[in-house]
Amino acid sequence: MKTTFLKIAFLSLSILFLSSCSSNDESGPEIIVEPPVIVPTDPLTTQNVTTYMVDANATKETVALFYNLKKLAKTKVAIGQQDAFNSYYQDNGGDSDIKKNTGYDPALLGLDFMFITDKNNNNQADNWFYQQEEKMVNDVKAAYAKGMINTFCWHLREPNKEDSFYAADMTADQKATAFKSILPGGANNEWYKKKLDKIASVVLNLKGSNGELIPIIFRPFHEFDGSWFWWGANFATAEEYKTAYQFTVDYLKNTKGVHNILYAFSPDNSYTTEANYLSRYPGDKYVDVLGMDNYGDFDNQVQAGATKANSKLKIIADLAKTKVKIAALTETGYQVTSTKTPITNWFSDYLYSALTANNIEVSYVMFWNNTKDGYYVPNSSVANAADFKTFTAKPKSALVNSLPKMYELPK
Repeated sequence: MKTTFLKIAFLSLSILFLSSCSSNDESGPEIIVEPPVIVPTDPLTTQNVTTYMVDANATKETVALFYNLKKLAKTKVAIGQQDAFNSYYQDNGGDSDIKKNTGYDPALLGLDFMFITDKNNNNQADNWFYQQEEKMVNDVKAAYAKGMINTFCWHLREPNKEDSFYAADMTADQKATAFKSILPGGANNEWYKKKLDKIASVVLNLKGSNGELIPIIFRPFHEFDGSWFWWGANFATAEEYKTAYQFTVDYLKNTKGVHNILYAFSPDNSYTTEANYLSRYPGDKYVDVLGMDNYGDFDNQVQAGATKANSKLKIIADLAKTKVKIAALTETGYQVTSTKTPITNWFSDYLYSALTANNIEVSYVMFWNNTKDGYYVPNSSVANAADFKTFTAKPKSALVNSLPKMYELPK
């Protein structure tokens, strides 16, 4: 009986299936719906990070920094300042002015190789330049221990007298020849290599409490699209600029064996198109961070300036998605002085909209340093202190307390 019942049930289902198919045939041809192809917006995984990095042999902490900075941009923008631990408005020492205002340290500390590579640095304890080097090394270690990110620029003094990095302080002949002279085969290439030797020596001695190398971001030859520095656009062809940048990376990475650096590319704000931005780009194999320095668009241009800045940031943010790189506003600010008053809501409205409008993904923003006579970041006692505090409390803003563990890959 059981077998007969199963046969009848099977026949009934078969007839039902056939009639169903027949019914579909009568209503027209069968429509096959293909499942949608989902293209990931970010192909980066914890397994393939070094595929997208300059240094395939980067230390694990440096790999983690690249990965976490890239992922951070989806939800947060890390906020930092140049020389935050030493540069205070009105020389009011102690905590950074950011911490005085908000209660938290910045997420990012900016430093400079300028004094480290100065001709007057003789590596002796009583030497002022060497003391600055020691102070910076200690600042890097302190920032790393707090979970902050360290980034270095380099105001390298020109190779003739080594007195200035500004083109305005050089003769016409010096301006025409200085940058070319540091290229491979140039008269000052050996001089330049000695400067890189010094950088390598310092970076290879930046170590955490467990002896691990501390990662840094290095931003050589910044604002190269202007001509205020001796490496600027008027003094080097695009190919010469690319050659110098590539030589710098290759020498540190391959010749000196430095594997705790991410490399940043950062013109000023003169570009308006992707092609213009990339006109001096040394290539994906040489760049981890796509940056921009931008003061001009924020200099009292209110929302119109913020919109211009956002459109330029969108160019690099879109490139960073395509190339799987990090996008950043590598320098910015509006300096308040005794003769230059604050702009109402400069931080919380204009800067924040520049960093976040149009769903752009920017990993960090860095303000320039405060001085005795002026400030880019307000401490707790000035007129626009509340504006900055409001800015840091916004959903996409991150001081050090909002950062993930930047030097560990997520499990």
